Amino acid sequence: MTQVDRAALSVRDLSTVLEVTRALAAPFDLTTMLTAVTGAARQVLHAERSSVWLFDAAASELVLKVSSDISDVRIPIGAGLVGACARDRQIINVPDCYADPRFNSETDKRSGFRTRCALTLPLIDHQDALVGVMQVLNRSGGIFDAEDEALAAALAAQCAVALQRVRMTEALIEGEKMRAELDMARIVQQSTLPATMPKLAGYEAFGASQPAEQTGGDTFDLSLIDGKLLVVLGDATGHGIAPALSVTQMHAMLRMAFRLGADLETAYGQVNDLLADTLPDDRFITAFIGLLDPASHRLRFISAGQGPILHFRTATTDFARYPPTSFPLGAMHLPARRAASTLEMAPGDVLLLLSDGIYEQHDQRGEMLGEPRVERIVIEHHDRPMAELSAQLLAAVPAFAPGVAQEDDITLVLLKREAPS
Repeated sequence: MTQVDRAALSVRDLSTVLEVTRALAAPFDLTTMLTAVTGAARQVLHAERSSVWLFDAAASELVLKVSSDISDVRIPIGAGLVGACARDRQIINVPDCYADPRFNSETDKRSGFRTRCALTLPLIDHQDALVGVMQVLNRSGGIFDAEDEALAAALAAQCAVALQRVRMTEALIEGEKMRAELDMARIVQQSTLPATMPKLAGYEAFGASQPAEQTGGDTFDLSLIDGKLLVVLGDATGHGIAPALSVTQMHAMLRMAFRLGADLETAYGQVNDLLADTLPDDRFITAFIGLLDPASHRLRFISAGQGPILHFRTATTDFARYPPTSFPLGAMHLPARRAASTLEMAPGDVLLLLSDGIYEQHDQRGEMLGEPRVERIVIEHHDRPMAELSAQLLAAVPAFAPGVAQEDDITLVLLKREAPS
């Protein structure tokens, strides 16, 4: 996806998009969610109209669900711009609709609206399934350009995942009670985690999460953005459904902010302030948010109350420790931007981000597993693949405290710069 020009996206528009992203990660009904998305699309794309069509797989039709002036319309796949977008699963940007043979003017006739230009996007969920189509009409003062396409695609991606989440949740609520809802919450939360680990030349990255209950308050992200690696670990206070919703909101907003071209400091500040407006006074999220430049081998990061950050230096077989650089996310509004810190990854170095569920696990005597045991595992297995090192760290918890239940959510993110052969 083309990154949105940061200069073209105002602070107000970025805040609007992040507000929608935050709302999509919270509980909502279908109409409320779609109304929020279409409203945001009209504002940030400077469009006159917007609509969402839902895919009815059984009938192979698209159903108009949210529109300003017309409803209860069904069209088959392939019909009109919306149907063609669903069939081909491609963005369609038409500068002059009446000159395009795919355009169906019947909707204009029914509504009395005159369509000039249209941007139509497929809504594809995280399992690569079509769930609907979003369309925006008539850009103020001109036609939709490539930057509009990138911004609309970012909104559409969030809408698709949220839409599928609504449908899945509604289906479970209809058929089952609390246990099914908890199972669904776990599935939804796990679906926000990376399905595969990113491939980055010269580096190996691995992440894993193991909640203490059916849903947890931890999350992580490892994804490539314009050639850089986004590294995130988040840990909300408590564990269960409420913290799971909190970290899901944070995760979604961070992804959206970076997708829209925000720098590290801006993304942190915007997400922090939105969470401060949303979370209860006694709730917050500790988080590590970093961007690795593989060309310079420098990782710029902000540690929002997350620590310790362990950096194993293979040349000296010792650890550098980095303390938190800022307050936890959502704890308070920040009057000024927090400058990011920088660390350099030498060949063979390993960066370890571990939630406190590992360090603070108690055995039968009340002793904590602690940092020294973690460090010994890293020293012994740092030259192995990161998946194996992760398995060793996860196995250390029950081995240290046999017969003791896992006390807190456990999440880890490991990043290693490959050493020369």
